[in-house]
Amino acid sequence: MKENNFVLIITIVNRGHADLVMETAKAAGAQGGTILHARGSGIHETEKFFGIAITPEKDVVLILVKTEQRQEIMHAVTEHAELYKEGKGLIFALPVDDVAGITHMMENES
Repeated sequence: MKENNFVLIITIVNRGHADLVMETAKAAGAQGGTILHARGSGIHETEKFFGIAITPEKDVVLILVKTEQRQEIMHAVTEHAELYKEGKGLIFALPVDDVAGITHMMENES
């Protein structure tokens, strides 16, 4: 593994909105990502319908990018997915210390 200057952008949106997030991120410079299906469990996530608890389904989009791409991609996703509106989802980034398996992204650094 090689130390690199990467971040992992994590976006959590309601089920069915992952494609919008991924298309927007690619248009802003991301090369791809991973979509996971999940369900919410927060205090505002469970609603009742005829006495039956309904937990909203979620999509989690994981996108590994170079640190310098983070702001542009996060801004584009926030705007296009309307994450500034309540209940639309959230986006955040975490630093990545080590990475392997993304040779196509590291070739340009040599």
